[in-house]
Amino acid sequence: MPHLPNAVLWSIPAFVLLTVVEMVSYRFHPDDGAEGYAAKDAATSVTMGLGSLVFDLVWKIPIVAIYAAIYELIPLRVPVLWWTLPLMLLAQDFFSYWSHRGHHVIRILWACHVVHHSSEKFNLTTALRQPWTTWTVWPFYVPMIALGVHPAAVAFCSSVNLVYQFWIHTERIGTLPRPIEFVFNTPSHHRVHHASQGGYLDRNFGGILIVWDRLFGSFVPEIERPVYGLTKNIGTYNPLRVATHEYAAIARDIAAARGWRERAGRVFMGPGWQPGPAPEAGPVPEPGSATEPGSAPEAGPVPEPGSATEPGPAPEAGPVPEPGSATEPGSAPEAGSATEPGSATEAGPREPVGESAR
Repeated sequence: MPHLPNAVLWSIPAFVLLTVVEMVSYRFHPDDGAEGYAAKDAATSVTMGLGSLVFDLVWKIPIVAIYAAIYELIPLRVPVLWWTLPLMLLAQDFFSYWSHRGHHVIRILWACHVVHHSSEKFNLTTALRQPWTTWTVWPFYVPMIALGVHPAAVAFCSSVNLVYQFWIHTERIGTLPRPIEFVFNTPSHHRVHHASQGGYLDRNFGGILIVWDRLFGSFVPEIERPVYGLTKNIGTYNPLRVATHEYAAIARDIAAARGWRERAGRVFMGPGWQPGPAPEAGPVPEPGSATEPGSAPEAGPVPEPGSATEPGPAPEAGPVPEPGSATEPGSAPEAGSATEPGSATEAGPREPVGESAR
């Protein structure tokens, strides 16, 4: 088993130092357009970060057991060497992109990741606002285990990726030189990711590298100033509610769903998914109406004696036509007669039988 450190734990002193530096920079060089710091928001973010360290230890037990079982079943082995470690980091960053993207487009996964986006500020403490339910992340890294990467190496690469993303949660750094902006995830790119505007939603999922977003069509550059937070902000600093509010919303939607198809959609479709409108009910027939089920049709009026609808005697035979007249059998119709094309008695075109209205 390779002995690799947890980069997150080793980086905590640097997190504290850089956060203090950023706070002081806002104190002496304020930016009117920047969100800056708010005491309650920063305290909530730090609390979520500390809580994630505790809960990750709980989720680590079953996850490590699953990874270890898969690792023992496959014959491949990738040694941890100076030249394999960068390849592992590259592979982990690739699968991190898909994990991050999946946690934005599948609601039950979003319920975990929404915690990180729940702050309306964007500073270094926002990076510490981590979820407490990271049990939804591990399936995305199973391919690395199946290729022979030791679970400890996967954990190390994940911690390096998380540490890298700490410094990009800031408004104090603008855009960097073009080659860096093209290849790496930067504060400018990550500000877009945390924005709640329509054109910025679900963009820039990269961890260390932004090239994955460029390759898979999810990249958007920073053009207008982002508005941070959610499309519907939760308005609370209670860490427990921050950690669980989306799970509670899913439970309410499942309880109110009209069927199993809608229940599945509330869990596995995107966060903004809505079912189609229910079919409208037709008008209720009034009692005694002709369309009421079971009602007999009303009898029509009895015809008066001698009326046009009364069955009467057979019509009398008309006069015998004169020889050569227009009505004599075999004679040709005269010009201008009622059978001339275009006259009122000419039959028009027929509609196809059975053609339904479109």
